[in-house]
Amino acid sequence: MKRITALLAAAAFVLTACGTSEPATTDAGAQTTAQPVSITDARGKKIDLKAPATKVVGLEWGAIENLITLGVMPVGVADVKGYTNWVTAAKLDASVKDVGTRGESSVDAIAALSPDLVITTTDESANSIAQFEKIAPVLVIRGADAANAIPQMKTNLELIGSAIGKADQAQQINADFDKKVAEGKQKIADAGKAGENFTMSDGYKQGSTISIRMYTTGSLLGAVLTEMGLKNGWTGAGDKDYGLAQTDLEGLTKVPNGNFLYIANDADGGDVFGGDLAGNAIWKNLPFVKADDTHRLPDGIWMFGGPKSTEQFIDAAVQAVTS
Repeated sequence: MKRITALLAAAAFVLTACGTSEPATTDAGAQTTAQPVSITDARGKKIDLKAPATKVVGLEWGAIENLITLGVMPVGVADVKGYTNWVTAAKLDASVKDVGTRGESSVDAIAALSPDLVITTTDESANSIAQFEKIAPVLVIRGADAANAIPQMKTNLELIGSAIGKADQAQQINADFDKKVAEGKQKIADAGKAGENFTMSDGYKQGSTISIRMYTTGSLLGAVLTEMGLKNGWTGAGDKDYGLAQTDLEGLTKVPNGNFLYIANDADGGDVFGGDLAGNAIWKNLPFVKADDTHRLPDGIWMFGGPKSTEQFIDAAVQAVTS
């Protein structure tokens, strides 16, 4: 399991337009002239582009997913293998170059691609961002916001959409996401499950130590399940960005009965709940385990992604809860 760090608080997003980010057709209709784009990112910094970006390097998987969803394949991404394992909602072309790991991307690898825009998040170090800005403009989005998880996800998509001339498409994708949430909520209600408890988790093993992360109501996935009419059985606080809380097996004894949903990945870390803990006496006596209410969701659903990954989660969660 890759670690998710939340190092910096972000300023509010403000979008401003300089002309239009959509191509303007000439009178002859034979060619288009792209207009300049001006946007303000999560740092409160104004980013001016001569035209909507087309050669983009993405350094965080949620941003990469959004780029592909909007129809722009990045020329370079951080950790191609990891992205491929964890994000199936928006697949990479074979032509995409690997520029290093998330948080430790190669300046030389990025420069070799001559991008017209680099997209990263507020989790990136200020020193790294300064190095990237010597190559191309850098758009910094906020990785997550536990106080506004769903709106932040939408804002990130719309900010990227503005930068690449796809603002209208971004708004439509967000509208489609809202419909998906409403449909999921209705299915849960129709199954008589509204108001039932859930807990959402992932876990990973380091040496002999198993760490468990709980998804609070401030997490993106926790917020979506709450929006669909379920009640989060984990009441502890999470971090201010991703809404995640650390616990251990003893901590799970405080979780009430209800559906226990969890993410695992056979290609990266395996399944600590279905494997390492399966024979553990404490685990076997947890109420939701004894009631057979544990549900491993399909591999490849990125927990910190954009609307398309989150729609995958909605489908899987609704199926688990109503089956």
